[in-house]
Order: sequence, then C-alpha cells, then structure tokens
Amino acid sequence: MEKYDAKKAHRTLYAPPAKDFVEVDVPELRYLAVDGHGDPNTSRAYADAVEALFTVAYTLKFASRKGLDRDFVVGPLEGLWRAADPAAFATRDKDAWDWTMLINRPDWITDDLVRSAVAQAGAKKDNPALSALRPLVLTEGRCVQILHVGSYDDEAPILDRLHRRYLPDHGLTWNGDHHEIYLSDARRTEPAKLKTVLRQPVRPRD
Repeated sequence: MEKYDAKKAHRTLYAPPAKDFVEVDVPELRYLAVDGHGDPNTSRAYADAVEALFTVAYTLKFASRKGLDRDFVVGPLEGLWRAADPAAFATRDKDAWDWTMLINRPDWITDDLVRSAVAQAGAKKDNPALSALRPLVLTEGRCVQILHVGSYDDEAPILDRLHRRYLPDHGLTWNGDHHEIYLSDARRTEPAKLKTVLRQPVRPRD
C-alpha cells in the first residue's frame, strides 16, 4: 500500500535551506485546524488543540487504511500566527497571540470523513477542542521561507531580517499569517536542535 507523506510530496515546502530565504509557490493544501488565543506554553486551550488535532489525524489514518485502502503519514504540527499588534511577536508578548494550529491531510480525506473522525474521537475522550476542530483549505501562493534551527524564542532576529531587509529589498510585503511548521518533536528535542520552517506569504509592495 503506497503511503502519502506531505513532506515528500511537497519536499520544497518542508525542506528549505537554513542559510538563506527562498521563495516558493504554495498550492492549495488541506488541513485539520483549531483556532485559539494566548501563550502556547501556558494555555490549556493550546494543549487541548494539539491533542485534538493528532487524535483526529490518527483516527483518519486508521479509517483510511481500513475503509479506503489508502495510507498516509500523519504530518507535523503547523501553526498560523497573528496578533492585533504585530509588535507582539518582536516583544514575545505571547498572551497577545492568536493562532490556528494545523495538521496537513491528504486530498482524499473529505470534510465528511473529518466530521466522522471528530465524532469518533469525542466518543472516546472528552476534549473541548474537538468541537472547534474544522477542515480547512488554504492557498498561500507566493511565500518566502527559511529553516530555523534552535529555540522558538530565537526566531525574532530571523523574522526581523525577513521583514526589515529581505522583503523591502525585493519589493515585497506580507500577505497573510506567519506560518510555522514544526519538524521536530519539542517534547523529545533539546531547544538548540529544534527545526522549524518559518514561512511568510507575500505580495508585491504597492
């Protein structure tokens, strides 16, 4: 049975270089998504959202293998980040952050299958984030990205370089939420070795 793996099917999107920013064209992709607010390190809602996403993703994986004879690798956790005041990212004011946590899903995993998996997961364990989990289709288009190796709190200089130097020098401006893809398991990886794709949708500056 062939196994779909988003990281292999879209290798350029999940394996950028760590030295220089690169531009990519991100096609329409499907996700499982949960929205929330607050510091991901202390927010119970964030922990519930991540648990709900992986529970439903694995429920879908097993259902797909059994019912559709199609298998897939559960993708890494991803996040869209925003704030009413963008300066909250530079100052690391995490209580002011809004987020949408994501896990990629194959094209054949329909919205109906997602809803069924949510119901199955909810029957086994009560998690308030399950009621907020939704299918999402995202088309980011033209993006700039780079691989960050290190602690999440060490991202600020890279993002500052992106927004203050790379984008102005290339006649670009932001065009959507800051997107992060967590290639490492933070529970099992020391902060200095964490690998994170930092992605920013962009458009030509007016």
